[in-house]
Amino acid sequence: MKALSPSDLAAIEAAVTAAEARTTGEIYCIVTEESSHYGETAIAWGAGVALLGPALLLLAGVHVTIPDVFSSWSASDVGQAIEQAVRRALLGAVAAQAVLFVLTALIASIPPVRMFLTPRSLKRLRVQRRAAEQFLAKNLHATRERTGVLIFVSLGERMAELIADEGIHDHVGPHVWDQAMAALTQGLKTGQVEQGFETCVRLCGDVLAEKFPADPNDRSNQLPDAVVVLPRP
Repeated sequence: MKALSPSDLAAIEAAVTAAEARTTGEIYCIVTEESSHYGETAIAWGAGVALLGPALLLLAGVHVTIPDVFSSWSASDVGQAIEQAVRRALLGAVAAQAVLFVLTALIASIPPVRMFLTPRSLKRLRVQRRAAEQFLAKNLHATRERTGVLIFVSLGERMAELIADEGIHDHVGPHVWDQAMAALTQGLKTGQVEQGFETCVRLCGDVLAEKFPADPNDRSNQLPDAVVVLPRP
């Protein structure tokens, strides 16, 4: 998925500014290319395909053979012939597995392929983990009334996370953000990330304005409104 353009980032920032004008809450937006490098995906697929090496050799019609046993051969000669045939078969299987591992790992390392082959559950865990790390790193837990809300988007995975500080949890239910997140997720699916982002921010602003209305005597902005863009790890 393509990165957000400067005009997209400016539009999202304007949406944050407008939403925060109605509330004492703080909305903080972060976008990253990917939440993890998923290096284990290439290794896992390479190893998995490599295990099929012996089976592929059998399907290809490769058999372990030994020379015809003549009456003049001793038991020692027969044993050596069998040992050599088995050794050649094992070396062939190992070589096939090595080739399969390298080829599969290289193909699985191509970014779009790697992302496609990575299990969705793993991608969700990595996005959640990085969002939680950024929540603390950007001090969203340090606002005066603990009313910070992080909207985190990972473009590569097409996933998003919303983390609200504990000052908000006491006043809203767990599903109050569902509509906002649905709008953002839809934007990620259709490639209209900026539109989904703006709608999500506006809906989050509606929730915060209801529970934490703006104080005309306090117009301070504790966190910047600009979208933070992070590179892939």
